[in-house]
Amino acid sequence: MPDVSCYPVMPSERDRFVLERRGSRPVHDPWHHQGLIVEDERTADGRTARVATVFLVGRECPWRCAMCDLWRYTTTGDTPPGAIAGQVAAARSELPAEGAPVTAMKLYNAGNFFDPRAVPEGDYDAVADALAGLSHVIVESHPALVGPRVDRLRTALDRHRGGQAAPSLEVAMGLETAHADALDRLNKRFTLAGFGEAARALVDRGVALRVFLLISPPFVPPHEQDSWLLHSIDAAFSCGASVISLVPTRGGNGAIDALASLGLFHSPSLEDIERSATLALTHAAHRGRVFVDVWDLERFARCRHCSAARRARLQGMNLEQRVLPLHVCTHCDSRAQ
Repeated sequence: MPDVSCYPVMPSERDRFVLERRGSRPVHDPWHHQGLIVEDERTADGRTARVATVFLVGRECPWRCAMCDLWRYTTTGDTPPGAIAGQVAAARSELPAEGAPVTAMKLYNAGNFFDPRAVPEGDYDAVADALAGLSHVIVESHPALVGPRVDRLRTALDRHRGGQAAPSLEVAMGLETAHADALDRLNKRFTLAGFGEAARALVDRGVALRVFLLISPPFVPPHEQDSWLLHSIDAAFSCGASVISLVPTRGGNGAIDALASLGLFHSPSLEDIERSATLALTHAAHRGRVFVDVWDLERFARCRHCSAARRARLQGMNLEQRVLPLHVCTHCDSRAQ
């Protein structure tokens, strides 16, 4: 049986549990972003758009979620004024000139865009100016920070639209799971009801909602993972989500590895990820788009011969929003689920 008694009950003690198990943090320059990728993504109207994701450098998120390893890509101090705007402008200038144009950009700062110590409000106008001409912008935030700063960012986007339509705004929030006990133990510091309030605040503002859900979240028994994934999908769509992004829970942040040793976390296999994607797409039933995160997917694979083909299948399912035929591997005798 899992040793639940070794995991703290109080939030402050859970913070300490997470912090004490961290490894070293690389030093990052807040004046330079950490990377830029361009990918295809299915849009709400069924088209394929070129979407750029820029990985920004800024202050660490103040919440200590048990499964999170994004602190590795942040700074310990406040983000200097002008740094985020400079990173976004540099990323925009680096977009490829050939091929289909990029029409949307994700500003992922490994934390909360609406945390003024991570993204100073004084940067909003310069950020919006750097985004002029795009049709869509996606930022990430903790539900507790959804409020007036959302309106200020939208106002800035409208003010700097350069004679064109202002980019529409989408906010990505991590619900992770609708399992109430697991959500509490993850140290997210919100309830499902609280998440719903923040989601409605976005929808009421005409801001699109993207919800992150974990594949194989800690604290959910293995035999209940599939059913709770479906419950979580229902919860996300009932909150007004237009996109659900499935993120395989990764070990290696210290806290997750400790939970694994206590029997409270079981790392997903590639088969688990494939099964979850299939279940989610089928269960979504055209209520919204469902994507599975394929970043670093190889770490979940057992066979080097079929991992690339299985990754391609998941990418195809993301784009086509339907379950694609199984891939059978003659080397490991396994098949995609």
